[in-house]
Amino acid sequence: MWKLLKIELFKIFRRPRTYIAFAAIAAIIFLIQLAFYSDGEAFLQFGMQSLKETFDINGKILSGYMVCFIILQTLLIHVPLLIALVAGDTIAGEANMGTLRLLVTKPISRSQFMWTKFTATVIYTLLLLIFMAVLSLVVSIAVFGTSDLIIMKSDMVVILDNGDILWRYFAAFGFAAVAMITVASLAFLLSVFAENSIGPIVATMSIVILFTILTTMDIPLFNALKPFLFTNHMLNWKGFFEDPVNYKEIFKSLFVLVGHIIVFVFLAIVIFKKKDILS
Repeated sequence: MWKLLKIELFKIFRRPRTYIAFAAIAAIIFLIQLAFYSDGEAFLQFGMQSLKETFDINGKILSGYMVCFIILQTLLIHVPLLIALVAGDTIAGEANMGTLRLLVTKPISRSQFMWTKFTATVIYTLLLLIFMAVLSLVVSIAVFGTSDLIIMKSDMVVILDNGDILWRYFAAFGFAAVAMITVASLAFLLSVFAENSIGPIVATMSIVILFTILTTMDIPLFNALKPFLFTNHMLNWKGFFEDPVNYKEIFKSLFVLVGHIIVFVFLAIVIFKKKDILS
């Protein structure tokens, strides 16, 4: 199993498209950090002008925690596309190169073959998020330092103490990992049906966009579907930055996301085991 996994990881990281995600994330994060480093204080002063009319705010506002929170809000919406670039290529890429038929003749079961492929995809997803965490959190703290975190919402202002923030980021990245693995498992499932990687990638993003639209539309018919759409739960990492944390809602979202992962992977394995390999 380990030998097969190393082969699959080698296949993933030898493809140039794999590094598109890392390069895109690095570029976006560094641009946001550069913008805040050059004129961040003025931006925050303008954004909190209405708050300062009511409260007397002293001390440092701009910090690595603040910059990281803004980066997460900006990036985690777009990361699914970057994950689909690789996850949608897992099976379809082999079919496109004509190697899939040869691989299934090896002395391993199709189930083991699929689990190895999926495990490699999960490892890629986790490495991408770890890379993102290091750049967005560690580098931001090194450049901007730390302080209390002020989060402005539509109906309230949440102020988190400096010593009560770091664990929330670890938890938020852990939650984001589950959300991104859900997207990867969807692309993995769609990859079983395709002969090239373009189809699963486009289909995955189309489904994510469609479900996101349904999530944001306040229509009674769609409201009944919202609790069952994984996109309705993907951004609930923000729940860790509430005070107090609503663990019931967070675990409910985790349950829905993990349920989608199990269903997507199970369907992918069952369908692949019954599939006639002609390429």
